[in-house]
Amino acid sequence: MTYLVTGTAGFIGNHVALALLERGEQVVGVDNLTDYYDLSLKEARLARIKEHKNFTEARIDIADRTVLETVFATHKPDYVIHLAAQAGVRHSINHPQDYLHSNLAGFLNILEGCRHGGVKHLLYASTSSAYGANTKQPFKETHSADHPVSFYAATKRANELMAHSYSHLYHIPTSGLRFFTVYGPWGRPDMAYFKFTKAITEGTPIDVYGKGEMFRDFTYIDDVVDGIIKLCPVLPSPYAALESHDLVLGASPVAPFEIYNIGNEQVVKLTDFIAILEDKIGKPAIKNLMGMQQGDVRLTHANTDKLARVTGFAPDTSIEDGLGRFVDWYKSYYG
Repeated sequence: MTYLVTGTAGFIGNHVALALLERGEQVVGVDNLTDYYDLSLKEARLARIKEHKNFTEARIDIADRTVLETVFATHKPDYVIHLAAQAGVRHSINHPQDYLHSNLAGFLNILEGCRHGGVKHLLYASTSSAYGANTKQPFKETHSADHPVSFYAATKRANELMAHSYSHLYHIPTSGLRFFTVYGPWGRPDMAYFKFTKAITEGTPIDVYGKGEMFRDFTYIDDVVDGIIKLCPVLPSPYAALESHDLVLGASPVAPFEIYNIGNEQVVKLTDFIAILEDKIGKPAIKNLMGMQQGDVRLTHANTDKLARVTGFAPDTSIEDGLGRFVDWYKSYYG
């Protein structure tokens, strides 16, 4: 099988591509290496997969429709795993145009490529931030996601609605993946765990937002990759076409469309998270307690029953083990 994976210089996309290559699949990797964060880290990630005999690199911008059309026409992917995006809640507050370019225009081009390319299944990154102002916990896919509190979240929710329209109009099976705070080796430097590790290691203060009274469902990268790959062959169906209106199999009455949470189902308080990092690094943190940031939410907690029922998804990496592996990688990578 041929998989087109976007964001292969990014955190999740790189891990997914590597796992597919190790299974013997053909992978076409798309990334334009934006300078949102350290380009040398992105190049180092790519170095893990570039020389593999089954890997083909396409260093392009997904917002360039003509070039992306050529990639689809040349490689004819069976599956598309779309993980490229402009990430970051806080960056979206001051740079909304970046999100319009990549997350909306770019995603439309991906949908068009799937429409004309006969793709069997499109899986794409959404976010737990889509739940926005919803306070019902744990988050279920059937809960309201109509009140995003950041423009980043709004673009991801828009992706879900765009995917539904294409699934209905052109019968493209699509699955949106609402990720819950993914972390681990080769992670993103703009994420709190990465910034905290850097600051604690260097003995500089960390900004602790919400005065540490925040809770996150941290999900280790290997568990996320496992869930994504297991979901590839699970094609959504319109539930109106089924004998039973089972929302586990179809979240739409008219389209082969689904949404899945990918989380750990274990909520960790931010102050406890920092304490684990301090233990793994072997140094205390210098804490600068702050209020809540614009666009942030106090609690995220995933219900992953739907994904578990269709794939057997069962994340088994504890926060202690996961952060330990990240700190070990960080020390090795940065010396």
